[in-house]
Amino acid sequence: MGMRRLVAPVLGVALAGAVLAGCTATSATTADPHRTAAVPPPKPVPQAATVAFYPSAGAHGVNPADVITAAVRNGTIKHIALTNAAGKSVAGKLSPDDTTWTVAEPLGYGKTYTWSGSATGEDGTATKISGRFGTLAPDHQISGHLNVSDGQTYGIAMPIALTFDSPVTDKPAVERALSVTTSKPTTGLWAWLDDETVHWRPSSYYAPGTHVTVAANLYGVAFAPGVYGRDNVSAGFTIGRSQIVQANTKTHRMVVVTNGKKRANYPASFGLDSDPGRVTNAGTHVVMARSQTVFMTNPKYHYFNLEVHWAVRISNNGEFIHAAPWSVGDQGRVNVSHGCVNLSTANAIAYYDSVLVGDPVEVTGSTQHLGSSDGDYYDWTYSWAQWQEKAERSA
Repeated sequence: MGMRRLVAPVLGVALAGAVLAGCTATSATTADPHRTAAVPPPKPVPQAATVAFYPSAGAHGVNPADVITAAVRNGTIKHIALTNAAGKSVAGKLSPDDTTWTVAEPLGYGKTYTWSGSATGEDGTATKISGRFGTLAPDHQISGHLNVSDGQTYGIAMPIALTFDSPVTDKPAVERALSVTTSKPTTGLWAWLDDETVHWRPSSYYAPGTHVTVAANLYGVAFAPGVYGRDNVSAGFTIGRSQIVQANTKTHRMVVVTNGKKRANYPASFGLDSDPGRVTNAGTHVVMARSQTVFMTNPKYHYFNLEVHWAVRISNNGEFIHAAPWSVGDQGRVNVSHGCVNLSTANAIAYYDSVLVGDPVEVTGSTQHLGSSDGDYYDWTYSWAQWQEKAERSA
């Protein structure tokens, strides 16, 4: 009994020592006398502003269509100007943080431009903005001419044609400057018809109501060594209703299909089948123009200044759809024309009034076919696969 009373206090002391030892160890860990407090990094010293130019100050032969800027580091632009030799200021845009100024208009060829202004550095000091550069002077400049105009409405087969004043050597460079956007999904490609003409056509007829924008940003583009684009050209136009002419030289009929419905079926007379020089060419033509009165001349067939009315041009080789009151007895029966599509006066007027430039005229039944020698708008004589191949070869 006595020994039991002596053991209990000894055990209690041991446990208390264990707890105390644990507390002491934890206390020593959290209060390490050898640990060093973190030292904050030194504050950056305010710097004076520095100015960089693109192109660099003193540069020559700069392309005037390039992005041209002045940029300030370690500060902001206080005021800045770029002036030409006559002292006229160039339009520009300052970045939201006031560190970069960019030219906002095309510069001129063969001109000298001067920078002026100042920048304020982080240290509060002023840095002068100064320098000059010169733009390239082309040996020759070329203009491009579009066949479409702003705000006009065209038919569903209208190709976009861009024609140049002189031959183009660097066709890929010119193509990179061209763009076509459409309000409805439309696949299309540019293809060169010759060294001075490039066309864009869709893979199939446009959807009616499509708005099309074409831009040729040619200024500053190198067409050939020493030869550059004179200016940019662009146009926005709309595709109208769908209208397709289906003309068959064997049945002697001209069917007009508008918005998918047959609107008219006219008796017609086409080019004389027995004479290859008079056959109306097979293939998809495109309406190029229309005129109430046209004077036709063909020395080979001994007629000069023949007056015809309600004439719709469908190629540049003399093919028209027009009124021919002298052949009404042959219309719907036999082909007697010199290549044109002859209609009665009433039918010619009705068709003339419905026409849009760019409407397709699909001619079938003939022994001769529309080709590159027959004018500008023979794009649809190619299948889409053939047009793709042409685009790849000509680029």
